[in-house]
Formats: sequence, C-alpha cells, structure tokens
Amino acid sequence: MDVNEQITKVTWKIEVLSDVHSKSMDVNGQVTKVTWRIENFSTIQDKKLCSENFTVDGNKWRFIIYPKGDAVDHLSIYLGVADSSTLPAGWIRYAHFGLAVIDQFDRELSITGVTTHVFNVNADNWGFPSFLPLTELRNPERGYLVNDACLVEAYVFTDRSIGFISHELIVKTDSDKLKTKESDCVKAAMDNQRTTSTKAVEITNPSPTPPYCQIMAIEPEEPTEEDMNTFFTSLESKLWSFNTIFSREEAKEALAKVEKALNMTPVNFYDSGKLSPLKHAFKILASFDCSSTTLTMEQKKELLAMEESLKELADRAAKALQDKNFLTEKESIKLTITHKLDRNVIRYKEVESEVKQVEKKLAALHVQVEEAQKERENMLAERKEIFKSSKEMKMELEALEKQWAEYEAMAKVAEEEESIVLAEWGRIKDFISSIKGKI
Repeated sequence: MDVNEQITKVTWKIEVLSDVHSKSMDVNGQVTKVTWRIENFSTIQDKKLCSENFTVDGNKWRFIIYPKGDAVDHLSIYLGVADSSTLPAGWIRYAHFGLAVIDQFDRELSITGVTTHVFNVNADNWGFPSFLPLTELRNPERGYLVNDACLVEAYVFTDRSIGFISHELIVKTDSDKLKTKESDCVKAAMDNQRTTSTKAVEITNPSPTPPYCQIMAIEPEEPTEEDMNTFFTSLESKLWSFNTIFSREEAKEALAKVEKALNMTPVNFYDSGKLSPLKHAFKILASFDCSSTTLTMEQKKELLAMEESLKELADRAAKALQDKNFLTEKESIKLTITHKLDRNVIRYKEVESEVKQVEKKLAALHVQVEEAQKERENMLAERKEIFKSSKEMKMELEALEKQWAEYEAMAKVAEEEESIVLAEWGRIKDFISSIKGKI
C-alpha cells in the first residue's frame, strides 16, 4: 500500500478494571473496559462501522458506530450482541454499560452515556442514536478528533444487582495517562500491544505529525481458543504434578479468598469470573501440611471436590436466575404487545367510523353523478336532434338554390302577367264606369 494513501487504522484494547467501587451498594467489583481508537475517521465512507468482538463473562459483544449518524446529524453509538444470530430461541442477555467519546484534550470533558438493557432477539443492540452532534465532533477546539483519530470506550458489567458504571468512573479512568502526548500526536500502538506472537508493519502517518509519532500497525497472529485451552490445561496438569510446599501465609490467603467467594451470592460468584483463582486456592488448602493443622485425606478430597461443587452450584444459580428473568422478559413483551393491541383496537374503531363518513360522501356524490349523467344524456339527445333537423334544412336549402333561377324566371313572367291582368282589369272597370250613366 502507498504510504501516502489514506487508511483507516484501529487500535484495540480490552482491560478488566478490578475493585471498582459501588457507592450505592458499598461493594467492589470488576468492570470490563474496551478502548476502540479509530484513525482517519473523517475519511470513513461506510454508513456503519462494527468493532471486533470482545467477551464479557463468556458472552460476545461489539461496538456499532454510525460515523455520519443513524438517520440523525449526530454520531450514533451502540453496544450489540455479537453472536445473536447463533443463539437459541428465547435468549436474553443483561448488561449495565457506559459508552464514551473521549475528549483527548481534557478527559473530564468527554461525552458519556450510561444505561441498562436486557438484550433479546428483538433488540440485540442498544445505545444512543443522538450521542454527539457531528458539528461538535468535528469542532477543532474540542478534542474528540485529534489528528483525525476518534477514541471510543465501552464499560460493560453484567451483574443485575449492582450498578458500578457512571460518568465519574469513565472520565476518571486513565486520566493521568491521557495527559501526555495523547492530544499532540496519533499513537500507533497504545499500551495494549498484545504479548502474543505478532508481526509489525510500519506505516507512515498520513497526517502531519512529529517524528516520534510514526505508526506501527500490529497484526496479531491470534491463537485459537482450542490452542489456549490445550496450553493451559497442560500447564495446569504439570503444575499440579509438582510437590509444591505452601506456607501458612499462603494457606491463610487462600482460605480468605475462599471465604470471600462464599460471602458472595452464587449468581454474583458466577458473574465475577473468580473460579480460576479459587481453584488454585483449593489446591493450596488441600496441599498445606503443618504438624498442628494436618488435614485428613477425606478432608483433602472434599476440598478438591468443592471447587467443582461451587462451579456447579454457581451454574445452577445463574440458570435459575436466567429462567426467572426469562418469565419477566416474556411478561414485559406480553405487556408491550397488549398495549399495542389496545391501540390497534382504538384505531380500528376510529378508522371504521372514518370509512362510514367517506361512504356517505361517496353516496351523495353518486347521486350527483347520476343526475349529471341524465342531464348529459338529455343534452346529447337534444344535440343529436338539432343536428338531424339542421341537416334536413340544409338539404332543402341546397335544393332551393338549384331551382332558384327557374323560380326567378317564373316570378318575372308572373309579374308581366300580373301587369297585363291589371291593365285588362282596369280597362273593364273603366268601360263599366262609362256605361253606368247611360243605363
């Protein structure tokens, strides 16, 4: 690729924030934080941008971003269930989460949104369609786009009983780290470069930056899940084969971890992801040997079996809670459908009344149309009669014109005859008058 060609580079980082404190519940917990750095942001042509998948408590999630807005003039950002298409019918997934676009000049001015949602087949992504106005996003006086790089973060927690995430948590996280050269140049590889085997390709930054801001695009050669499981299973077996001697302090620490886990509810323990540390703690307790506190063989066997028991109980509790919540979700869906049906019934009756009104108008118009049709037919008949009589009179006129000379000659002869008759008439009259006196 030409080094001067504009490209979209992504820096990806997943962390687990330990001992996050909930003031309302006065407890600590773990929150998964995901950082998604998108460079050459203004050159993105795609309507929708999806992140890599990330896992929280065994479930897969992803970012969904609309760089030019999801039918709005705002940056739109959502959290989505990454594997929704492969999940069984009726699945649900709970998350308390926060999303943020970081102000790289002043982290405390970052735009954040915190919400809670129960994801299901009808709502497999949730978030904020009008998260940040595009004009504000592109404002050079703000730090949302620095050297055309946008820094987006997600904070995800899946325990229904506790809410750890807040605006304060988001803006305070890593605040000291970001007060460095973060807003002066584009970092190519943040502190999240993976320790797995990788190959690096050096790419010159297309935006003008100082020499120390050359970008290293890391292309990790990701191990498969099967590779990792096989490796750690083998490693675990090998470690268990060692005859390790543990101190009293280690045994006390292991016992404290077990007690802390047992003080949690089974569901909270299931969501905490602390099963692996407990496995080691049970190994320490089962292996600890002191003359004054030596455990019997039966007690050691019971300790080793407890790890599986705790896992089974936590799984059963989580399944029971999921089944209870499933009914709650179905009740919510039922209520929503019922409300929609109620609105549909009301609207149906309104439409039925409106149809009757329109039908009355159509009936009145039909009468007017029939009357107009009759009037039209009468006018057409009259027009036809006028045409017929006019045609006959025209033919009569044409016949008269053909014999007009003959009629004129007859009239002239008649005039002459009339003159002769009148003259003879006068002569007779005069003769009678002349003999009147002699008789």
